This record gives sequence, structure tokens and C-alpha cells, in this order.
Amino acid sequence: MGKVSTADREPRNGRFPNGMEYLKWGNGPKTLLFIQGGPGSTVPKGMFRGVIRRQFDGFLRAGYAVWVVTRRRGMPPEHTIAGIADDYARLIAEQFGGRVDLVVAESFGGMVGQYLAARHPDSFGHIAMVVTAAELSDWGKDVDSRMATALAGGDTNGAGTVFAEYLLPGRRMMWLRRLIGPLISRRLLSGADFPAQDVLTEVQGEMTFNSRAVLPLIRRPVLLICGGSDQFFPRDVAHETAGLIPDCTLVWYEGKGHLRAASSGRIARDVLEYAARSRDPA
Repeated sequence: MGKVSTADREPRNGRFPNGMEYLKWGNGPKTLLFIQGGPGSTVPKGMFRGVIRRQFDGFLRAGYAVWVVTRRRGMPPEHTIAGIADDYARLIAEQFGGRVDLVVAESFGGMVGQYLAARHPDSFGHIAMVVTAAELSDWGKDVDSRMATALAGGDTNGAGTVFAEYLLPGRRMMWLRRLIGPLISRRLLSGADFPAQDVLTEVQGEMTFNSRAVLPLIRRPVLLICGGSDQFFPRDVAHETAGLIPDCTLVWYEGKGHLRAASSGRIARDVLEYAARSRDPA
């Protein structure tokens, strides 16, 4: 496949009538819906936008229009991850003609994807869930809760320091996290425009998330990509998740933690190969 065209590299921003914001790349005939991680969801900006776009280059070359769509704004505090999945299904029904060709759901978005697959199987052709599983680890719940609290309180430097813990866990690395936290904040978290209550609603959904009961209800093939050293979704839970889904292909990115696996250049290739050999019922 060749280079991504200039037209496909040009992003288009917008907001759907229900308040969900989007960033779109490409004009291909096939549609990819990307459900991003969290807690908190925002349209990528600045340097982060370029990093994210390069992860989608393989899909753009393969003829996909890529839609990065946030959660809806002003979610009620009691809104669950299952309810967020219903929000995306409703969006697909109202704005995408009832179906997208491919869903790529990452981390928190992968939690949403599990319920989307179980409750709304006709809303997509193929689905790939990346660095996610049936339940978040206790460590992951603690870290995400602290980051969400900092973001909701407007403490972006504090949130950046917690984000650094994703890369540098452990008490011995605390001094380095405090040193690079403000830099991470400026590079990745500045300009985040999601409502504070929505961040807290999402992290509350993480705290109570356990999809084991719904995974056997998924009747569509699923590609599950997991990091071999992911502290958010440990290996045993990922194995259990794959075993509970009736038709699941599990791919390990050995030696990679959560962020390194999520940003791997292999993802587009692996997802496209899987979609090519997996039957689309449409």
C-alpha cells in the first residue's frame, strides 16, 4: 500500500446533534469507529493529534474513513459503561445508517466495546478490542481514580504526574514522575475539554465494571489484542476474557505494557488481517 494522501491526512472536526464530538480522517468507502480510552474523552489536539493519526495510516490506506468519537457530554452521574455502549449504538443508528464496517475499541473504550458487541451485534461488521479485558486490576482502578480526580479538579499537573505512573510504576519512580508530570500535562492533557462530572462518571463505571456475565452473550467474532505486561488488564484476566467470548482470537504483544501495546504499529496490520479472514455477516 502507498502513502496516505494529503486529503486523507486533513482532519475534520465536528459535533453530532447528541453532543458527541468527532474527528474524522479520510474519505474511504469503509467506516471505522474508534472508541478511545479514558477516563475522559476528547478530540485529539496538537502533537497528540499527529501521533494518533499515524496509528490510523494503515486503515486510511486500506480505504477506511476513520471517526474518533467522544462519549456524549453531560452524562448522568449514574450512567454505566453499558449505557455508554448504548449511546454509541444509538449514534451508529442515527448517523451511520445503522452500521459501521469496523469498530476499534481501546482500553476504557474496549470495556464499552464488550457491551456494544453483546447488546448491539448488528451495529458493526468487525470489532477489535485493544488492551482491555473483563475487569480492571485493583492497581488500575486506583491510578485511574486518582487521575480522574485530578482532571476533574483542574489539576492538570497532578494528572500528568499520575499519567506518568502508567509508564513508571512503583514507589521508587515517584521522584521522576513528579519531575515529568508537568511536561506530560502540557503535551497530552492541556486543552482537554471534557466536563469534570463526565470524567468522574466514567471512573465510577470503571470501579464497578465486570463484564463476565455478558461476554458469553457475544455472538460475533472478536479480535482481542493484549499487552503481555499490561498492569491494567493482567494476563490471567485477559485469558479468561477470551475464553468467555464464544468466538475470540487473542493476540499477545509480548513484553509490552498498556501504553506501548496500545500505541503499537502492529495494530492496524493485525486488525486488517483479521478483518480480511473473518466473515462479515452483511
